[in-house]
Order: sequence, then structure tokens, then C-alpha cells
Amino acid sequence: MNDYRDFYPRKEETPAAPPQPEQPAPPAEASQPAETAGQPVQQPEQPAQPAESPKQTPPPAQPPYMQDPMNYYNDTVYRSRMQQQQQQNPYQQQQQPNPYQNPYQQQNPYQNPYQNPYQQHYQPFQQLQVPPPPPVPKEKTAVMNKKIYIAAGAMAVLIFMLSIYCIGADIFHGALGGEDTAIPHSHVTVNLKTQEKPDLDPNDENVTADGEYTVRGVAELVKPSIVEVYTYTDSSRKSTSLAGTGSGIIISEDGFIITNAHVVEGVAYKVVLDDEKEYEADLVGSDNKTDLAVLKINASGLTAAVLGNSDETYVGENVVAIGNPAGLTNSVTKGIVSAIGRQIRSDSNSYRMECIQTDAAISPGNSGGALVNMYGQVIGITSSKYASSFSSVYEGLGFAITINEAIPVITDLMEKGYVEGRFRIGIVFGSTSSASAAAEFREHFGKEMPKELEDTIWITEISPDCDIHNTDLSVNDFIVEVEGKRVTCYDDLVKVLEGYKGGDMVTARCATFNKDTGKVDYYEITFKLEEDRSGNY
Repeated sequence: MNDYRDFYPRKEETPAAPPQPEQPAPPAEASQPAETAGQPVQQPEQPAQPAESPKQTPPPAQPPYMQDPMNYYNDTVYRSRMQQQQQQNPYQQQQQPNPYQNPYQQQNPYQNPYQNPYQQHYQPFQQLQVPPPPPVPKEKTAVMNKKIYIAAGAMAVLIFMLSIYCIGADIFHGALGGEDTAIPHSHVTVNLKTQEKPDLDPNDENVTADGEYTVRGVAELVKPSIVEVYTYTDSSRKSTSLAGTGSGIIISEDGFIITNAHVVEGVAYKVVLDDEKEYEADLVGSDNKTDLAVLKINASGLTAAVLGNSDETYVGENVVAIGNPAGLTNSVTKGIVSAIGRQIRSDSNSYRMECIQTDAAISPGNSGGALVNMYGQVIGITSSKYASSFSSVYEGLGFAITINEAIPVITDLMEKGYVEGRFRIGIVFGSTSSASAAAEFREHFGKEMPKELEDTIWITEISPDCDIHNTDLSVNDFIVEVEGKRVTCYDDLVKVLEGYKGGDMVTARCATFNKDTGKVDYYEITFKLEEDRSGNY
């Protein structure tokens, strides 16, 4: 039950004790003499009892809130305030308040019973209106707009010039291709041609009676076309990142240079001309299989070398090698053609190139230089990589890739950046025909090599990105036949697949050796040749 005291807090006062009925004071004790022996003590006289009053009716029971003095106080205050409100509002209906009913139970409990009497004196914030800013004069507005237009125009011109600069720098440095520094090839059309031996002027002091140039005459004619190539391991081209040096031959007036692939095994290149001018170079393409590569510098009006017909070369012909061995710029050595048509493998792969053998000194640094006949024509590209296959045992043996065999490779590199028509199988292997193969077989399998596995190719690695990886062929298996023909080495495999290209299907007969039983099991696989643009062997 709610009553008025629920709203008014009780004062922290000790409530007054209710009045108690008065008790008659006890009669004062009369001084009595001490009790004497044998005499009884006299009792005091009892007061007379009052006469009984007639029976009265008890008053009605008070409500509970009036039994507590604090409740009575609260009720009194409540009644007093109600009377004041009725006097102020004479039209309000007079109602007798129920002391047992919460007078505020009809009100909204979420409303504040107290109102701020001053709240109507203030206007809400959203009703306040901010005065508009003073108008800007038209003259100032026009000046400001003019300044904005000028600044925007200047910014647009700056952005345009910066874009042109960035695009030009990217094209120049080859950055449009990511980390590959090769330049675009689609716009390049190459027409490299060889020339026949000319008839020289016999009155020229550099021409001999035989109608050939002297060594001095050849050097003066060809040296402007020979450059020195510096290869670096990072793009800063600092001397601390120098990986090696080599030689190159200018083959066009606009800056195409041919050299050896092993010379450009780096990430940045610099070319120094005969007149000591230096240029940064971009790698156009490289083919490790033939050890040929092409560089490009941003120059014009260069002296291009004259390419001769290497098929006209004969044994005993005088030749001159020009290059930069050991960093000695434009060194010239003389020799003769010791042999022609040599099919020579480099020291790092089994691919054969037709080379000219000469006794002219070819050393590291000469790589990528020119082997020149006595008519001032380049008939070969010197390569210490081919020469090193024999130089460790024999002296006086130098080799140069014939220019006639190099031209198709150079043309593809200049136009496409790779040699077209190449394919790869995706295997690394060795021949079981060698004497060392039998010892390796015995060490690996613990048994002698069966006769039927002799003169086959032994698989040592399979590339996971090639189709042959999806066949039953496994490492340490053997390929016996390809397209029905016996293969015993790299040359046999190249001959069998001559004329094939990437995407062609090939069938091979393979064998596996069971070292537990000592038996050879045969099976057949079919796989697709992969197009090879990497230039790797």
C-alpha cells in the first residue's frame, strides 16, 4: 500500500516517545523507629480506593498512518498543501483525498513532477537564427576566381609534364616490363646481310699487293665498331657491383650491339665506345644455348661493322681478332684460320655451334669481340666459352661462332627477344655410354648395369612445369627410344626431334631397373613439347 510518506522523505530525527499515563507518586515513607524486640511493626495505612466511574465507550481506532507520529506529520502536511491548491484553483472539483491511496499514481512516472518555472523564458537552441555573413564584393570574388583558375592551370601543366617525364624514363630504362630490362621488339625489323669480299684500291697505303688490307688497315677500319661491355650485379652500376667485362660489335647505326650471352649475366650494363663515350645499355635478348645476346644503347650515327660471308672463309686465311682481353681496350691479335666448320660444344651445355678455329689469341674479355678477315669484314664472333673447352689442355686453339649461323639467332633476338621455334622436353639426363656411367650405376643401384641399359639416356631431373612430369617417367629411369629411334646421347635426341616445335606430341619408350630383382621393366609414355623462350639450354 502506498501512502503520502512514500514521496516525502522521513526526516532523520529521533521520533518523540508517545505520552505515557501518569502514575501516582508513591507515598513518602514515614520515618519509623527501629523495631523493638517483641513489638510488631505497624503497617502503613492503605489509601482509600476511588469509586468506580461509569463505563465509557472507547474512541474509534485510528488509521495505521496516524498511529506513527511521523505518518501523522506527513498526512498533516499533505492535507495542508491540498487545501492551498484548492484555494488557488476554485474550479477544481473538491475531492476528499484517500489517505490510503498514492496521490500521484495517476501521473506519468516518467515525467518530472517539478517544472522549472524559468524554462519558458529561454528559446530553444534550434530556433536561434544566425545572421548571414556580409556579402563579398564582386571585385574580390572575381580576383579570387582568377587566382584559382591560374593555380589549377599551373597544377594541370605540372602533372602533365611529370607524366611525360615518367613515361619517357620508363621507356628509356625498360621499366615498363617490370624487372626485365629488355626493350619492346614489335616495332623492330631487322635485315642483316653479309657482303662478298670487295676489290680494294691497290693505291691505298693500307692495302697489300695481294689486294687485302694490312693489319693496321683492318684495325683502323673495324676498331670504331668494337665496344667494351661492363656488367653489374645491381642497377646502380657502381664499381663495387661490377660482375665482369667483355666485348661487343656494333651492327647498326642506331645502337644495336651483339655480344656473348655469358658476358651479360647480370642486371645492368654499360657500354664504352672506341672514343671513350659511355652509354647505359638495355638487354634486348639473350640465348644461352648459342651463347649469343643483343644489347641496345640510345645513340645514333654509330659506325656499324660490315658482316662478311663466313662461307667464303678458307683454311690458312689471315684473320684478326679485336676485343678487350683483361680490360685492355681494343687489343688486336693476328692469326690464321686453322679449320672451318667445327661443330663445337660450349663448356656448359651439349648444344653444338658451327665455329671457325683460329690460332689468334682469344682470352676472357675477348668474348663477344670480332674475328675479322683481311677485308675488314666480321666473319665470326669470338667466344672464350667455346675456347675454354680445349684451352685447359691445349694452347693456340681459339673459336669464333660463324656469322652466317649467328645471324638467324641475332635477328630473332632483335625482333622478338627470344629465338623462335625452340622447345624443351623438361628433363636433365646423362648418357650411359661413358665409362663413368657404369661406375655411377653400380654406386647407386648396388649392381652392375644390365647390357640392355647401355647406350641409353639416364634421367637425373624432371621439370615439374613440363608435360613430361605428368607421365610415368621418374628420376633414375632410362629413355631407350624416341619416336621409334634409338637415342644414346644429346645429339641423337636433337636429330630425332629436328623440325619439331612447341606443342607437338612425342612418344618415348622408357625402362626402369628393379634393384631388388635385377630386372628391367619397359613402358611407354607420350608427352607434349613445351615452347621455350627462356634461351636456356
